[in-house]
Amino acid sequence: MNIATLRTGAALALVFAFGIAGSASAQDAAPAPPTPASETTRSAQAAVAATLPPEGTRDAANAARGFLATAKDPVILAANGKPVWNLDAYAFVTGPAPDTVNPSLWRHMTHLKHHGLFEVTKNVWQVRGFDVSNMTVIRGATGWIVIDPLTSVEAAGAAMALVNQTLGERPVSAVLYSHSHGDHFGGVRGVTDEAAVKAGKVAVIAPHGFMEEATSENVMAGGAMMRRAAFQFGTGLAPGASGQMGSGIGKGLSAGTLSLIAPTDTIARTGERRVVDGISLEFQIVSGTEAPAEFNVFIVPEKTFLAAEIATCSLHNILTPRGAKVRDARAWARYLDEAALTYAPQSDAVISSHCWPIFGREAGTAWLAAQRDNYRWLHDQTVRRMNRGETMHEIAEALETSPPPGNAAEWSTRGYYGTISHNAKAIYQFYLGWYDAVPANLPPPPPVERATRLIAALGGADRTLALADNAMAGGDYRWASDLLQNLVFAEPGNARAKAMLAVSYEQQGYRAESAIWRNQFLSAANDLRRGRPDVSAAQSNDMVAAISTQELLDSVATLFAPERPQARNFSIALDITDRGEKAALDVGAQALIGRVGQLPDRPAVTITGPRRALLALLFVRMPVDAVAKMPGVAITGDTAALQAMLDALDPMPHGFDIVTP
Repeated sequence: MNIATLRTGAALALVFAFGIAGSASAQDAAPAPPTPASETTRSAQAAVAATLPPEGTRDAANAARGFLATAKDPVILAANGKPVWNLDAYAFVTGPAPDTVNPSLWRHMTHLKHHGLFEVTKNVWQVRGFDVSNMTVIRGATGWIVIDPLTSVEAAGAAMALVNQTLGERPVSAVLYSHSHGDHFGGVRGVTDEAAVKAGKVAVIAPHGFMEEATSENVMAGGAMMRRAAFQFGTGLAPGASGQMGSGIGKGLSAGTLSLIAPTDTIARTGERRVVDGISLEFQIVSGTEAPAEFNVFIVPEKTFLAAEIATCSLHNILTPRGAKVRDARAWARYLDEAALTYAPQSDAVISSHCWPIFGREAGTAWLAAQRDNYRWLHDQTVRRMNRGETMHEIAEALETSPPPGNAAEWSTRGYYGTISHNAKAIYQFYLGWYDAVPANLPPPPPVERATRLIAALGGADRTLALADNAMAGGDYRWASDLLQNLVFAEPGNARAKAMLAVSYEQQGYRAESAIWRNQFLSAANDLRRGRPDVSAAQSNDMVAAISTQELLDSVATLFAPERPQARNFSIALDITDRGEKAALDVGAQALIGRVGQLPDRPAVTITGPRRALLALLFVRMPVDAVAKMPGVAITGDTAALQAMLDALDPMPHGFDIVTP
């Protein structure tokens, strides 16, 4: 069987690995069109415009500085002819901001929309705008050193072609992954191949723990994370003045093929150096901040510091809306401080794996220091208020309405990606969890029950609609959404409530400075009007192969439904011949327990064969008899018990409702 046909839970999750490679198709062929900006939204946009810091010339100049060339054809295609990226998707962003876009976000996108090959310093270039992330290229003694080869093979291949066409054809001599998110390694097979790596022609360098983190971060929560990611990145929205406006740190996500080649060398400590194709590189380890495994790179001879993703043109996420482990804001600020004191003062340029560079040692130092102060302020003020007894919601509201005065003129600390509100709640969660210590919130009613009882207490659906009408007439879309979301949960078939809720979300999306908050509001409106999207995902053979067998067994255990009748209290022996692994899967009354390293003493069933047979059984849910006929596979013992256990596994998730119950 071709492993590319397997829709495993792990693979489905790891297609994302930070960047989702999927699509959303509507159920309704003729949805309601977007509503125009209301009068109160237009007034709110004007108020924002009046409070923005001076534009200055720094960002506009830096975003365009060093431009050399871009692709002649703006559409990047997959091998099957399907478009995976459009360089000109945001060409409409020009002139004054329309009423349907926050003027700060519009200004941000005028700089972020640039695409092409840019010279940074002597022998250092970046390809920007070919994906959500940047690809950094260094001229080595014999070839190109590539840092962060984008999300997809197709986008990275197009970027590499532009480099060679513009600067002259050279082989790739090394690839560096700055961290363990897919938009920083997924396109690696677009710039090199595994044969060259195995032959020692191409070094692949990553932070310590990279492979484990790259393949495990999203496995357990893959189904939920993928669905939420579609909201975060607006994958069902078209770019436009009433639609998607990028992601805040880039445009969007290319929809091509995710790949992975394992590192040949890893970096564990700050200050470690490597001479890579004649170029001295020094590394700063910043793991545990934006990614669980991450480093920054100081390109010594060119005096250029790559801050990877701990510093970009926006406040980042301490906890992403798509879901992830909460990040350490205090450590984030500490690493930024180290970078500002150690690397920026000796760097002619500070670059990032998103957005545009900062040029000049003084400017680079000040830029990193401003971002440091931002994260430190968020951390310290959240903790200060937390220790006074304020809840996460109270803290978020207070900090959002009183942003730090010290960075008022620094555009890169604004919330185009992460927000003060979301990050304050994340820091609270980092220390105290979600519970606010109010006993009524220990066992709150589930959402549908609460909504039903609340709507009844308010006087019923008509009364709630009248209250929401009044709120919307006054431009209080936040309160209207609260009322209407409860009504939709209480009465999912209430068409008027859904239509009004869509409008209230849409107006909030128009006002949002954060691109990903905008995406979430507009995606919610889209779902209410068109129904839940059908989210499909491309498969990544490399990611499936890289996942450990223990991760796979733990992942299948999360599909086990113990309430279903099945054989219990027996063991399955797994002899995985292509990997030389032995494993056991104990089927208990309430859980599946997987162990790698030894076979069980008295298995009821023994499965011998390559790992693809295990994937076919546990994730694709092929019948036992069919798997037993695969080449190299033998299944002996109580096959009826095995089939009963398989029948007790949930099907793989393909999306779920969010704004409807």
